[in-house]
Amino acid sequence: MATTKEIAARTAPATLNDHNLVATKVEDLCGGLVQYEKRPARRRDGSSAEGLFNAWIILNNPKQFNSYTTDMVKALILAFRRASVDREVNAVVFTGTGEKAFCTGGNTKEYAEYYAGNPQEYRQYLRLFNDMVSSILGCDKPVICRVNGMRIGGGQEIGMACDFTLAQDLANFGQAGPKHGSAAIGGATDFLPVMIGCEQAMVSGTLCEPFSAHKAARLGIVSGLVPALKVDGRFLANPTVTTDRMVDEFGRIVHGEFKTGEDLKAGQATIKGGQIDLSLLDEKVEELCGKLLETFPECMTKSLEELRKPKLDAWNKNKENARAWLALNMMNEARAGFRAFNEGTKETGREIDFVALRQGLAKGIPWTEELIESLMPAAQERER
Repeated sequence: MATTKEIAARTAPATLNDHNLVATKVEDLCGGLVQYEKRPARRRDGSSAEGLFNAWIILNNPKQFNSYTTDMVKALILAFRRASVDREVNAVVFTGTGEKAFCTGGNTKEYAEYYAGNPQEYRQYLRLFNDMVSSILGCDKPVICRVNGMRIGGGQEIGMACDFTLAQDLANFGQAGPKHGSAAIGGATDFLPVMIGCEQAMVSGTLCEPFSAHKAARLGIVSGLVPALKVDGRFLANPTVTTDRMVDEFGRIVHGEFKTGEDLKAGQATIKGGQIDLSLLDEKVEELCGKLLETFPECMTKSLEELRKPKLDAWNKNKENARAWLALNMMNEARAGFRAFNEGTKETGREIDFVALRQGLAKGIPWTEELIESLMPAAQERER
């Protein structure tokens, strides 16, 4: 009986059409800040599947917590397009360099120093941003978000656009929106109500309080969770959160909530005294890739298309309206919020004086450069 290799030798075309839009390497678009790697695919028993690969798309900007610049967004569009049309690719693994962050969203330095006050420029950037999210949602291959660290703001949005999320349990999740001059309409307001329900979506999208990977798993936006902290050669669950499934005296679920007081300090000390090891996360990723490999490829693609519909429908209804609003918002609240984050420090803080802003607006003060300057962390520090 002939093997597939022998059948291909007799029947496959001598040359195959290239369905990529351009021949440019992903890394060349952004100076290596996004990396594209094809790693050998393995069956569930660990054996190599010759000629088949998993595409790893890696955000490589660790000094800025893997936040994405304009050029990185272009590279991500190209990377997902490339993986989607590559006949040899089984699955896509989307992750970041290091252990601190998967992605913290758009690059606030670029936002503050270039896009703030330039809505016409930000609108063009948002065309790229929308195409990036759509390239994830439209990829013909299953996309796994490997959460190696924080998944915050726009990082949370592009992470939720993926089909699966596997995380190390020291990672934090959440939105930044109204705390930093924006609204989470780059995907979060579309995906969160579908994925975790309207009430919890409201909590995340408005209060912008980060939550643990354990809570993310409880809410349903993480399908696989593993420890990453190693102390004395043993893996420990995140010691800063409640990892036992329990409720408090008021009937509230506290599993996955951050500890407080001395318990929190003790947990932080434990983390500081240990080391971060992501080997269990990589094993979990390989295990899922192996399961995906042993399926019919076209049936898999069709299943992805159908199961993505709730997210896709919400995203496609709102993305252009969101683009217009976000661009105009760069003239006032985003202009102030991104500048405050970029110019602030640990000592001064990275947020504006929200109460002073609300007091000024209540008196009818217009948005001016003078108002924005008065709200900056440095101005608040001088007043103190």
